[in-house]
Amino acid sequence: MPKQIPEQELEAILAIVAAHPEGVRAGTIHEGLEFKLPPRMLQRRLALLVGQNRLIAEGRGRGRRYRAPMGSGKGVGVLPALRAEAHGETYVPVSSEGGEIRQAIRQPVQNRQPVGYNRSFLDSYRPNETFYLPEQTRQRLLDMGRSTDDLRPAGTHARQIYSRLLIDLSWNSSRLEGNTYSLLETERLLELGESAEGKDALEAQMILNHKAAIDLLVEHADEVGFNRYTILNLHALLSENLLADPGACGRLRTIAVDIHGAVFHPLELPQLIEEAFQQVLDTAAAIRDPFEQAFFVMVHLPHLQPFEDVNKRVSRLAANIPLIRGNLSPLSFVDVPERAYVDGILGVYELNRTVLLHDVFAWAYERSCARYSAVRKSLGQPDPFRLRYRDMLAEIVSEVVRRGKGKKEAIEFIRQSARQRVTQEDRARFVEIAETELMNLHEGNIARYRLRPSEYIAWRSVWE
Repeated sequence: MPKQIPEQELEAILAIVAAHPEGVRAGTIHEGLEFKLPPRMLQRRLALLVGQNRLIAEGRGRGRRYRAPMGSGKGVGVLPALRAEAHGETYVPVSSEGGEIRQAIRQPVQNRQPVGYNRSFLDSYRPNETFYLPEQTRQRLLDMGRSTDDLRPAGTHARQIYSRLLIDLSWNSSRLEGNTYSLLETERLLELGESAEGKDALEAQMILNHKAAIDLLVEHADEVGFNRYTILNLHALLSENLLADPGACGRLRTIAVDIHGAVFHPLELPQLIEEAFQQVLDTAAAIRDPFEQAFFVMVHLPHLQPFEDVNKRVSRLAANIPLIRGNLSPLSFVDVPERAYVDGILGVYELNRTVLLHDVFAWAYERSCARYSAVRKSLGQPDPFRLRYRDMLAEIVSEVVRRGKGKKEAIEFIRQSARQRVTQEDRARFVEIAETELMNLHEGNIARYRLRPSEYIAWRSVWE
């Protein structure tokens, strides 16, 4: 009788595959397993999972890749789809526990138990003894995020990629707050000071505030930290001209606040807010691992709600403090779906459970590393999405250049093309990639789009 394969081994394989929604090779799966498994045994387990329709195999030989099936979590230890099955929405791969949290906080508000701020959730955390991120995850993120500047002064790596980081982080963090600026519109605003037509002035203010906050973190990387000066000033910069009470910028709140769509009620007494705020800072400062430190503040700053508003934005920027100081790839929240992020935060608010937010955080960091060319070799494979739309992207880029379109015209042209030719679920990412291709166009890569130097030079004068 054949020996039964332990289900936990299959679950471990599925978890690694789910973390690579675009597909992953057997060698990368083998490296990611916490236990030793000979390559031939791994191949048998992969074949079994494919036979059970729990994995999909694509390609042949050494190029063979495995990915999780879309739209079904049956028999899988993770929810592998980039699309939430019942809602048709873009999501990220989540663990079994993360899926449970998502299901719990997706219940109608009237079915969820109202809760207040739980101080014991913070009190129970012991720096360098308690860990929200497993050791394997922390090590994986470190391997991804390392740069060649790790021995140079704090902030060196961030300064080298500053232009890209500024646009990415400003746009993505604002997008997670519902900001409707496109990537290209964000670039125009940050580089030229031009607001997009038809957009609310508050959206432009939000993005410009991010620029000021990022400047603080990068320019003063050797001085910022988890202290009152840094966090209060981050809030002041991020909330400038956005609060009903200008005096609340950079100050801890003294009024009660509500969380829309949640059954969570934050602390109300100013003295208790002050005490917990200082405890969050002291605890964060004592954590040695940069990723645990980053994730801790993403959990506890929003949970405390120390400010009248803009708490999540402060936590996202503050999460970058240890990464920038350590010359690690920053976390710019590239491709992170707003709903997945909000679900993770609600899981913290209402359940004091961090796993769903951890799933989002780890996936987001992997995507950010890919953006800054600091990922493990498996992520260096061609992007299937780009391959699928390769011809269309090249056509759009060349059309923008040959017709001499400026940034404003290009934005509308890309959006119109996407509406006409790209499926709704792919539209947002297609627009982002097309805008990124134009932003990265230079004389050394124009042949890719069959453009002549004279065409590029003529267009560049209009573009800039």
